[in-house]
Amino acid sequence: MPRPRPEPAGPGQESVWDYPRPPHAEPDHRRAVLRHGGAVVADTTDLVRVLETSHPPTFYLPRTAFGEFLVPVERTTFCEWKGVARYVDVVVPGAEPLREVGWWYPEPDRRYPSLLDRVAVYAAAFDEITLDGVRVDPQPGGFYGGWVTPEVVGPFKGGPGSWGW
Repeated sequence: MPRPRPEPAGPGQESVWDYPRPPHAEPDHRRAVLRHGGAVVADTTDLVRVLETSHPPTFYLPRTAFGEFLVPVERTTFCEWKGVARYVDVVVPGAEPLREVGWWYPEPDRRYPSLLDRVAVYAAAFDEITLDGVRVDPQPGGFYGGWVTPEVVGPFKGGPGSWGW
């Protein structure tokens, strides 16, 4: 499928088509709050934002921000840029566990040292994720973990027909 025509970015917006490849990681100090099963699972302003062409940003939070809610699982995958990822469940007492809802890089590629001991999550599984009080939408398709917020415009990889972008 040919590359889609990017949406025009308005004032204060970024087009994901201007993001680099390979991806770029940068600090972000907005407040991320993740909620599930009536609990605040994580609340932090210590974020790393990963930007990659055609994807909304993926946010990595310190593993420590999740307290006891993170449970490592056996699943692993490989990213050509960042290395081998291990997955985690989020388990809140009294709530349905979120299975393989997040991932982290125990030994990230040397190009991404800022991802060490940080976890990214799929937004769709949570009751709510906010970034500076604005509700986050999940990246379309369920395969990628980007967070869609009003400051990013697409189209975004992940939806129907976007696999070959």
